[in-house]
Amino acid sequence: MKTGTANLPLHGGNCPAWLFKHMKSLSAAIIEIVIEDFGVEEVLKRLADPYWFQALGCVVGFDWHSSGLTTTLCGALKEGLAEIGPRAGLFMAGGKGKTSRKTPHEIVTIADNYPLHCRPDDLVYASKMAAKVDNAAVQDNYHIYHHFFVFTDKGSWAVVQQGMNEPICQARRYHWLSTVMPSFTEEPQAAICCDQIGQTLNLVSKENSHLRWLTPEIVGQHPDKVLQELEHITSTHLNLPQAHPIPRTAYLNRSIRAAYEEHPQDFEQLLGVTGVGPGTLRALCLVAEVAYGVQPSYTDPVRYAFAHGGKDGFPFPVNEKDIELSYSTLNRALHRARMGRHDQLEALKKLAAWHARAATVVSSPLPRSFSDTKPVVPPLVQGRLFS
Repeated sequence: MKTGTANLPLHGGNCPAWLFKHMKSLSAAIIEIVIEDFGVEEVLKRLADPYWFQALGCVVGFDWHSSGLTTTLCGALKEGLAEIGPRAGLFMAGGKGKTSRKTPHEIVTIADNYPLHCRPDDLVYASKMAAKVDNAAVQDNYHIYHHFFVFTDKGSWAVVQQGMNEPICQARRYHWLSTVMPSFTEEPQAAICCDQIGQTLNLVSKENSHLRWLTPEIVGQHPDKVLQELEHITSTHLNLPQAHPIPRTAYLNRSIRAAYEEHPQDFEQLLGVTGVGPGTLRALCLVAEVAYGVQPSYTDPVRYAFAHGGKDGFPFPVNEKDIELSYSTLNRALHRARMGRHDQLEALKKLAAWHARAATVVSSPLPRSFSDTKPVVPPLVQGRLFS
């Protein structure tokens, strides 16, 4: 699923209320179609695919290259599917800024109101760990400010979260999918999208497996010994790269003692200790590098059209009548299908298959499951989403 890059420049301003209303209706209708044809698990797979997610944002009329596409589209999905989703066993929590920090409470509230066939505590843990990994274990100078957690009543989940690097005016988006994630601490993301690549201390990369083994061993030693070792190292002017400074001694003293008292058995448990953040992990990596000769890897983990116009008027202004017609047509087709008349849905599928063949992007009709194929990328954006 690591198939491209997405350049997400930071844009000012807000989504107009009239556009957001249409985004809610159209995005909800599209997701309903996916649920009707493929089920809720397919919704998670598509949201975890950076190409499909970006395309959905463009189709419903938001800026084609704005970081706001992520936050606004997730908000539209959450509001637009507030009633439809739970009936199908699909739930959404989190959002931007302060709303992101309410995600655990929202999950618990959903569990209180709807019958779930999974433990809500497991979902809360997954939400917290995904945020902690991308904010602390992947140190790429993008601060996570948006966390969107989507899950089913069976316990599968997906995460779309975004970080901001204000000095260079860029955003970076992180996609997670529980069904393809090997573990929380080794290559867990389904995709990480950004056009800017830099030196990154990625402690969940395969190359840094030795650090994940050694750091819990280091905090298992008495804090005084670890802090003395670190003081000796920094006094000789050895340090990690400038992008990864070591925090204040007082902060380190508290966090390392907290980790020592909890006796983490592995890196995942260490990551879950309250107070252990990017600074503590950088300090432990410095001790591992200098005292134990374990060299960290600083490889950036980044791997990787228009239907209704865009908010900024590019490539053309959004036409309200067109977007209303689109979701009205989808809702009408859904209504007929639920009454046993699938003619309109089948017609839409045939139209999509014909368009795909005409554009020579693919040579066969659309698959039964989107996840059975690689993302279909229009000719104008093949190779890179945006320049």
